[in-house]
Amino acid sequence: MRVVVVEDDAGMAEAVIDGLREHGFGAVDHLTHGLDLLTSRTAYDAVILDLGLPDINGYLVLRQLRKVSDVPVIVLTAEGDEFAVVSCLRAGADDYMVKPPRVGELAARLESVVRRSRATEPDPSAVVTGDVEVDLAARSVEVAGEPISLTQKEFAVTRVLVEHAGVAVGRDKIMTEVWGKTTPATSRSLDVHIGALRAKLNRPGLISTIHGFGYRWSR
Repeated sequence: MRVVVVEDDAGMAEAVIDGLREHGFGAVDHLTHGLDLLTSRTAYDAVILDLGLPDINGYLVLRQLRKVSDVPVIVLTAEGDEFAVVSCLRAGADDYMVKPPRVGELAARLESVVRRSRATEPDPSAVVTGDVEVDLAARSVEVAGEPISLTQKEFAVTRVLVEHAGVAVGRDKIMTEVWGKTTPATSRSLDVHIGALRAKLNRPGLISTIHGFGYRWSR
């Protein structure tokens, strides 16, 4: 699970990040500005967001984020009154905590919002695009009724793309899901596997390149 803490107070951010890592959250990033989050190409599983950011109002960050993503968001706010709580929830937050947060409770709430988010995600067994059928449960791919042999990694890349069919998927997300890391080596491997998939499927336009971002599996 990859989490990002958006917080301009370095001391607060360090305390939260260290605490989350102690509770088993190994991949925790830190951003200081809200615009950094909105322009980030990294695919996060959850966001911990301070409302009092130096560049942009946290409520606006939430509203803009909700236009493009359903990523779970826990707000950290210095104010615990009803108006602040209702405002952040209406802006799109999944949960909130008053500063300074108790990290054990924050970790538990984080697990909870991610679990709820994943429970509502569609889990299709078979996805059909034109004459291409991908059966995720059976780990099989057919083109025009004929089975296509894919390597384990090729199918893993296919799974990530198919699970987000019609939506651009960032390179970092694919690499993290398939190889567990993002490095120059895995980036080259991703390009090789995409090329192999296109050749085996032989369906131009099925896997589109989103330049500067990633790839998209057509619906």
